[in-house]
Amino acid sequence: MLFICYPKCTTCQKARKWLEEHKVKYTERNIATDNPTYEELKTWHEKSGLPLKRFFNTSGMIYREMQLKDKLPSMNQEEQLKLLATDGMLVKRPLLIAKDRVLVGFKEAEWTEKVQ
Repeated sequence: MLFICYPKCTTCQKARKWLEEHKVKYTERNIATDNPTYEELKTWHEKSGLPLKRFFNTSGMIYREMQLKDKLPSMNQEEQLKLLATDGMLVKRPLLIAKDRVLVGFKEAEWTEKVQ
């Protein structure tokens, strides 16, 4: 599994601890230094079955500075994916990528149900 996180993020730290406690093998990737590409994001979005807006870090500074709350509704999916690919800090984290699923954000109950 691929665990995409921002090491300074407390939610990501909780998710890493959960992975280690449950002995889940993963490869870690820092979203700030290794930004997801457009193609990766497109694939993950399709695999997740979630609305694309769930992939945005709505509590992040960049999201607020760019006033994306107001701009996203008028953007099409391709424009949103291209925007997400410009800066990893726009992407909600952590992401847990497996062959058959993608989990966005850390909700312990969801991860317990879907990871094990």
